Amino acid sequence: MGKTAFVFSGQGAQYPGMGKELYENSPAAKAVFDMAEEIRPGTIKQCFEGTKEELAITINTQPCVFICDLAAAAAVAEQGIQPDFVAGFSLGEIAAIAFAGMLTYEEAFRLVCKRAEYMDKAAKENKGAMAAVLKLTPQKVEQICAEFDKAYPVNYNSPAQTVVAAAEEEIDALCDRVKAEKGKAVKLAVSGAFHSPFMNDAADALAEYLKDMTLKDPTVPVYANYTAEPYAGDYKALIAAQVKNPVKWQTTVENMTGEGADRFIEVGVGKTLTGLIKKINADVTAVNIENKEGLDSLKN
Repeated sequence: MGKTAFVFSGQGAQYPGMGKELYENSPAAKAVFDMAEEIRPGTIKQCFEGTKEELAITINTQPCVFICDLAAAAAVAEQGIQPDFVAGFSLGEIAAIAFAGMLTYEEAFRLVCKRAEYMDKAAKENKGAMAAVLKLTPQKVEQICAEFDKAYPVNYNSPAQTVVAAAEEEIDALCDRVKAEKGKAVKLAVSGAFHSPFMNDAADALAEYLKDMTLKDPTVPVYANYTAEPYAGDYKALIAAQVKNPVKWQTTVENMTGEGADRFIEVGVGKTLTGLIKKINADVTAVNIENKEGLDSLKN
């Protein structure tokens, strides 16, 4: 029998009304939302009633997506389904380590709120932009980025999708180079150049905040974005390094399937990871659980 992986969605997948059906249909999910509301009043209202623009602001996006991720995972677990492995995309990794018991839910939520503050500050002080590059190999994207002063591949999403980060003044020229190589470049509606050296200050601030925290060993393997391997060694260093280094998503999925994962359940917001996983390996099952329909499908 194959193994199950929970994968936690990241920033960019947010939308107005997210999490509301989970809150209304799962006591476990409701408890997660209520916990967040006590720590950060207004979080539930932002998730359920916030505008697209409000939810796109990093200091709002990260706490709201995080809590939807964790609530979805709690709702799935409430149905009696437990993962053999977990991983999260960028922000989703913090939800993954919380679900795996490395931090309490309260500690992890406070950490995410700080992470959002630090990344927002770094983005404002170090102006950058991001674009998804399609139809080109990661190697070709690396070659194109090397032609620019401040351009970096930052999300290795699938064999034909790599996200890049670059200085604001370079992103248009980079997109033109991608088109010249018969690729497609789509600029992303994000507020900064995440997972790149533009986030060095945020990583340093996060490392300082983590100094006073105690992380437990995970109850199930948590695959780190930074290494694409299960968390090992200095947990705090992995969490801090993640914000300024590439997300190795394709390799992460390949490594989990190599360990027997053949069912991936995307917990949280949207279907982004479900789509990427199917492009990485068409032979696995990948579904997303973010609402009542998703929860009901687990009962069949």
